[in-house]
Amino acid sequence: MTVSDSSLKSLLASSKTIAVVGCSQNPEKPGNFVPAFLQSKGYRIIPINPNDLEILGEKCLKSVSELKQGIDIVSVFRPGEECEAIVKEGVKLKPKIVWLQEGIESKEAEKIVEIAGIPFVQNKCMMKEFKRLFP
Repeated sequence: MTVSDSSLKSLLASSKTIAVVGCSQNPEKPGNFVPAFLQSKGYRIIPINPNDLEILGEKCLKSVSELKQGIDIVSVFRPGEECEAIVKEGVKLKPKIVWLQEGIESKEAEKIVEIAGIPFVQNKCMMKEFKRLFP
């Protein structure tokens, strides 16, 4: 299911909280600078990384299954082969969209999200799309 630009723009505009699976402490990695950019635009970032206690000033969770509150976007910065298990947990939260970052694709994850009736984006950078849609 392809998400149109107008739908994507609407989803990004109405979203407030982003769970970032694979969020990183390293400012040179997309898993850090992309969520940092989104945080600078007013989004609340919930980092998910089992190896850190805090990233970008937010308490880190060890896995998606630890999420308790409503999440608007599940953003994934993990290899494609890990995405199926991640989105199985993520769709339970009924996010507005599940987003696999640039360079990440998973047909299995896409099927799970599609069955759940949730919009799905893969192999696109959320920061680049935000800048393109909100110049």
